[in-house]
Amino acid sequence: MIYVLALLIGVVAGLRAMMAPAAVSWGAYLGWFAVGGWAGFMGHWIAVAVFTVLAIVELVTDQLPSTPSRKVPPQFGARIISGAFCGAVLASATGSLIVGLIAGAIGAVIGTLGGAEVRGRLATSFGEDRPAALIEDAVAIIGGFAIVALAV
Repeated sequence: MIYVLALLIGVVAGLRAMMAPAAVSWGAYLGWFAVGGWAGFMGHWIAVAVFTVLAIVELVTDQLPSTPSRKVPPQFGARIISGAFCGAVLASATGSLIVGLIAGAIGAVIGTLGGAEVRGRLATSFGEDRPAALIEDAVAIIGGFAIVALAV
């Protein structure tokens, strides 16, 4: 089960790169799941504050027309790293770090490519991008916290 959650948190990272670590750090901070040794810092209030600010900044900058595509190498790479990291953190206490890392990375690829496709289709149906972006934001926020809450 933990590897499915690692994959799913990777999907969230594919949608919003900083939402996944924000959700994971909040979950660790609130004691929703245990973190293994090296990942213990994710439950510290400083990690929660840093990742929360980064997630908010990302939510705002995603609305700007100058924001590059999530599929260009720097953005795509950041999403894969974020997904892999968050998958590894979720698996750190109860599973294999490597399997969690790989599952998170695969989820990030799925979330990046699938999220771009769905958002594009939604934007076309709405006639503008903003409603599609807001729906994607909501899915990332709600999904991220739901996944972390299930990682008991």
